Amino acid sequence: MKIKRKVEIAVISDVHLGTYGCHAKQLLTYLNSIEPKKLILNGDIVDIWQFKKRYFPKSHLSVIKKIMDFAANGTEVIYITGNHDEMLRKFTDTEIGNISIVNKLVLELDGKRAWFFHGDVFDISIQNAKWLAKLGGYGYDFLILINQVMNWCSDKLGKERYSLSQKIKNSVKGAVKYINDFEKVATDLAIENGYDYVICGHIHQPKMIQVGNKRGKTTYLNSGDWVENFTALEYQFKRWKIYNYNKDKLSAFYADEDIKDMNMKDLIAAITIVEQPKSKKKKKAKLK
Repeated sequence: MKIKRKVEIAVISDVHLGTYGCHAKQLLTYLNSIEPKKLILNGDIVDIWQFKKRYFPKSHLSVIKKIMDFAANGTEVIYITGNHDEMLRKFTDTEIGNISIVNKLVLELDGKRAWFFHGDVFDISIQNAKWLAKLGGYGYDFLILINQVMNWCSDKLGKERYSLSQKIKNSVKGAVKYINDFEKVATDLAIENGYDYVICGHIHQPKMIQVGNKRGKTTYLNSGDWVENFTALEYQFKRWKIYNYNKDKLSAFYADEDIKDMNMKDLIAAITIVEQPKSKKKKKAKLK
């Protein structure tokens, strides 16, 4: 029998389901290895900007099915909207069973306050020139596709895998400055508002660091992504940690057998049927 890790909170972001860069199989493997009380989806889970009917493979649908199974089995699933899934913002404060959709979230964790949001609110390019940001998104997706081909060749030749987009980010001063500015604004606001933790996504940079200024201190955390880094955040025993799929061995958890053996038609049917949570406490759907 597969023993799954019990986790109080698991946070994933920037999955970008529906794009070629998404590594849904690796994410599904991770999700099948844990039993979270809360699963926080911190934005850009489904990439509605680049959604294509011709590309939404079984592994991507399986991730959605797994998330719904979590909710049906008692896990509280909180979907925080991001920029690539901004269409869901019209459903903010909707609750269906154990699934809720919000724009931001504040939790009390063992006497400390944690502030969760995706982070695109800080992105001027998205706020003022959305078409330019979308164009950049297509370019990034194409770059990831090229990178996948390069890494496939590297694997065949027995060479180390290489992140082309990460190399470009690290070499461009503007990108480095943007990330540093993003982190500074997030932490300054968190300290100003008395939050002990500020948890973001959006910039695809997994990180955990304590930051302080004259007004106080906070811990900045970023869940990274499932396009390049394959990372998540986990909270257990009053501590946060960054989970890194590339440093774990989870072959035994590839996929639940019932999902693995489903064909596309059955999988879609399973996703579209909303199951009632198995917990005794029932929540009424609230639509606004």
